[in-house]
Amino acid sequence: MSDDNSPPRTFKGLVRWATTPPQAWCVYLLAILLVWLISFYAGTLKPKKTPDASPPTATAPRS
Repeated sequence: MSDDNSPPRTFKGLVRWATTPPQAWCVYLLAILLVWLISFYAGTLKPKKTPDASPPTATAPRS
């Protein structure tokens, strides 16, 4: 058996790893890609049309 003296993996350790220069570029590019994909997906959604949501009828101005 081998002695594993490495500290347990924590969120703080993951953040420290992700903010070092080589990984930081990848994390940054992945975040931009994720934001673009979510906004693209949200832009392709069609709004639900309900029968009560029709625009009001146009009326002639009264003078």
